Amino acid sequence: MVDVGKWPIFTLLSPQEISSIRKACVFGTSANEALYVTDSDEVFVFGLNYSNCLGTGDNQSTLVPKKLEALCGKKIKSLSYGSGPHVLLSTEDGVVYAWGHNGYSQLGNGTTNQGLAPIQVCTNLLIKQVVEVACGSHHSMALAADGEVFAWGYNNCGQVGSGSTANQPTPRKVTNCLHVKRVVGIACGQTSSMAVLDNGEVYGWGYNGNGQLGLGNNGNQLTPVRVAALHRVCVNQIVCGYAHTLALTDEGLLYAWGANTYGQLGTGNKNNLLSPAHIMVEKERVIEIAACHSAHTSAAKTQGGHVYMWGQCRGQSVTLPHLTHFSSTDDVFACFATPAVTWRLLSAEHEDFLTVAESLKKEFDSPETADLKFRIDGKYIHVHKAVLKIRCEHFRSMFQSYWNEDMKEVIEIDQFSYPVYRAFLQYLYTDTVDLPPEDAIGTSRVGTGQDTGSKVLSSHCLLDLATSYCENRLKKLCQHIIKRGITVENAFSLFSAAVRYDAEDLEEFCFKFCINHLTEVTQTAAFWQMDGPLLKEFIAKASKCGAFKN
Repeated sequence: MVDVGKWPIFTLLSPQEISSIRKACVFGTSANEALYVTDSDEVFVFGLNYSNCLGTGDNQSTLVPKKLEALCGKKIKSLSYGSGPHVLLSTEDGVVYAWGHNGYSQLGNGTTNQGLAPIQVCTNLLIKQVVEVACGSHHSMALAADGEVFAWGYNNCGQVGSGSTANQPTPRKVTNCLHVKRVVGIACGQTSSMAVLDNGEVYGWGYNGNGQLGLGNNGNQLTPVRVAALHRVCVNQIVCGYAHTLALTDEGLLYAWGANTYGQLGTGNKNNLLSPAHIMVEKERVIEIAACHSAHTSAAKTQGGHVYMWGQCRGQSVTLPHLTHFSSTDDVFACFATPAVTWRLLSAEHEDFLTVAESLKKEFDSPETADLKFRIDGKYIHVHKAVLKIRCEHFRSMFQSYWNEDMKEVIEIDQFSYPVYRAFLQYLYTDTVDLPPEDAIGTSRVGTGQDTGSKVLSSHCLLDLATSYCENRLKKLCQHIIKRGITVENAFSLFSAAVRYDAEDLEEFCFKFCINHLTEVTQTAAFWQMDGPLLKEFIAKASKCGAFKN
């Protein structure tokens, strides 16, 4: 069953109706229209029916779901909607249907008559197998299985890519520099279009007043132009908001550009960007990005299952990615987007399918499948030798050097505590460190002989482990956690740890914090209990900055 419970419009349905839903979409200028597909492949619609967007053959709104006989049994694969609204969908057989608002021929039937019911889009697509559709505010796009892209509808800014600004009444192949290239993904902003190629290149055309094409300027483009700033990365997913764009690379890196009035780029400010900028730099690998042209909201999901949101969220401007309690990017749009529309077709087809990352996370510390155990402080952690060898050079070298299949498959660890070593091994499975900043409070034992058992203390030990095992990314994550957990009480201890572990960035951060809170820091026990040379070095450096004036 699709989890539609967070979408207000679905509260109109009975529990029995909701339990039958396999796919669903919420659309419209006020999120007052919905379409869903049942487990028997029947298609129903309900809601306001503005501009005949329900496709029921009349202009009547309905609180009771009506069946769209023309689409029942068609196996909907891709669905998108425009601001009119108009609706476009493709089936698993590659057939395209359209209905709703048609003032600019966005239905592709050669007229500007409203589409009262779903009609197959035939011109130039009849012999094509369409695998994906996308809608801008009043233009439409379709991607064929052979990599060709077709566009039609409103073209005042060149969003159809025809080389002119004349509206396009029927599907037209987008050629120019895409003529001999294979497109694998498409997306539309309000009045712009984007495409991703099989080699990871990105092209954009149409309106560019906010830099949403990522070309380094704000001039409109009547034909596709390559986003040159992304030439060193391989993009495999792209999504468009109202006037901003997000791109995800094959390495899990996230880039953003375009309008930023609501912080939808996630850069920490509200300045528009004409070229792509790398965001969520200190976060774990991103596996999914989300945006839709009806809203100014952005979302992303990481390999560890964490969902972030930013941009316009319930009227607030969130300028940096904010960690949510959600498990899906869909929930972000249900609860925080304005309007609360779906950014994609909700689907339950893969509910029981686990990605490689999800499978690894699930099998961490699993006695059933593990072939190796670590014993720390009398406790066991179950792992898989193959995973450790793949993920960590330290283990790869260790196993190759002396591992014997006949030896007892238990490794004793006495240099680190159980929580720290478990956090490290879990990181190898998930790419995340489970030390939340709200728990990062306490005094480090580094240089003091004290042990409070705090999360910050664990971070120190994990930083020590990361340094010992030459895990540079883990080292950066530890530094990030420590920065977020810094307080007046532990600032100097953190500074000492940064010096000890040769973490220059963290050392500078802690030093500046100590200087900015010098009076409070110098009154803590940790400050005066540090070893003499380090204390003298700190005082000398602080004096040089003019911190000690007496």
